[in-house]
Amino acid sequence: MTTRTQSLKALSAVAVGLLALSACGSSAGADSSAPDPLGTTSGPITLKLATFNQFGYEDLITEYMATHSNITIEHKKAATSNEARDNLNTRLAAGSGLSDIEAVEVDWLPELMQYSDKFVDLTSPEVTGRWLDWKVKAATDEEGRLIGYGTDVGPEAICYRGDLFEKAGLPSDREAVAQLLGNTWDSYFAAGRQFAAKSEVPWFDSLGATWQGMVNQIQAAYESPAGDVIATTNPEVKQTYDAVVKAGITDGLSAKLQQWSDDWVASFQDNGFATMLCPGWMVGVIEGNAKGVKGWDVANTFPGGGGNWGGSYLTVPTQSEHQAEAKAFAAWLTAPEQQIKAFQKVGAFPSQQAALDSPDLASVTVPFFNDAPTGQIFADRAKAVTVSPFKGPKYFPINDAMQQALTRVEDGSATPEVSWEKFVADVQALG
Repeated sequence: MTTRTQSLKALSAVAVGLLALSACGSSAGADSSAPDPLGTTSGPITLKLATFNQFGYEDLITEYMATHSNITIEHKKAATSNEARDNLNTRLAAGSGLSDIEAVEVDWLPELMQYSDKFVDLTSPEVTGRWLDWKVKAATDEEGRLIGYGTDVGPEAICYRGDLFEKAGLPSDREAVAQLLGNTWDSYFAAGRQFAAKSEVPWFDSLGATWQGMVNQIQAAYESPAGDVIATTNPEVKQTYDAVVKAGITDGLSAKLQQWSDDWVASFQDNGFATMLCPGWMVGVIEGNAKGVKGWDVANTFPGGGGNWGGSYLTVPTQSEHQAEAKAFAAWLTAPEQQIKAFQKVGAFPSQQAALDSPDLASVTVPFFNDAPTGQIFADRAKAVTVSPFKGPKYFPINDAMQQALTRVEDGSATPEVSWEKFVADVQALG
């Protein structure tokens, strides 16, 4: 699924809290009299940039063109990640028609890694050490070629309704809540059962959303690094499926609200659920959907220790006729200074070390979330990620099949056992 279409709602509080960040190096790459570190030509050219949803690049594009008078940038923005994926795969196969810079989402990046020679190697001393290690690893092929510059990441915390916790006799301040939730899935579900004993409000929104946090902590869930599909035989996958189904259905902790559905959106105004897995980009989504509702907060913890949900990369296809200029522009867009500006614009949390260590980022708070120090919380959560899950070329369709399996269980159209069998058949049908 995509991560930014919905995150545009009510990001104004985040943007206001981040205004002070613009002072930390906004002039980087602005001197058009000096050569770009990665090399460009001096003649007038047009660079085509293809993204999807919202990357927060509109103002940055204007800024770059203002300081690079020989470059005109055309921005093509797909409505969804799936639309961008289909376009990229089609034009990659055709051998022509791709933009000079193509944005790629993390969950379908693995499909492209098998064609890594179709993308420019972006390795450069100027960007060494820029990103979190696991962000770089996912975009590095077996020959050590870096085919994507990291944009944002989705470090996960737990967002919760402190007021509902209080009504259930549980602590509501974020430090005590972090202790209550613990750092394992068992402790998170146990806290849910404790809450459910005193409240009729469901604990979390859906099996599918919770699964997404769990599967991203499995080192190799659906495919082995050797290329074998193991989704239906991997004991960790079946154990995780059984665990989330037990918690959500048997223990009654799920609200059975599929994320992004109309019912899910409406539930924020009607005490739909008490907690949810919360990547950084979800903060704006919640604030937009829960406008006028008081009690939301963020706990600096996550079951399993750390997790990442979402994030993208900028790639330069070898089809590009302006590879050096595209590489320089992609490097500039993904520099810490520009990524902080993108965070200001749309809440895309930076993946760059310098941005994560910035005191300005650490000082960001969001009034809607009880003045939670979201900058520091999500920086801590990003650094807590220890697993860079292997995602092979079939990750995307297999995970979609799993989401459908979990939805069948929640809507009652299949028992957990029958739905698992259908999942196995769907995976086998992929070949």
